[in-house]
Amino acid sequence: MSGISTHVLDLTKGKPASGITVTLEQENAGTWSTLYTATTDSDGRCKQLLPSERTLQSGTYRIIFDTGTYFRTINVIGLYPFVVITFAVHNADEHHHIPLLLTANGYSTYRGS
Repeated sequence: MSGISTHVLDLTKGKPASGITVTLEQENAGTWSTLYTATTDSDGRCKQLLPSERTLQSGTYRIIFDTGTYFRTINVIGLYPFVVITFAVHNADEHHHIPLLLTANGYSTYRGS
């Protein structure tokens, strides 16, 4: 099943980062459109960011993570108020899992499965 999902892990705590607002946007001719906004669950996951009425298409997408609010709620001063991951979908038949590994002063991402 194609689609877009994410998983956020707080590496400092060694636990999933729950309660992070996550927004999926798609680029079209230089303009970004919001497709969906969700909040990570207790396991730090948003299992499907693409709305059910939309079909995944090839193109450029970005996920915006509201990390500043997350860090404030756990009383941590973070360097990055938002993390924005921009990625390309080349094969719309594949599922695209975009994890975020997070600390207050750094982050990393990769193509998950």
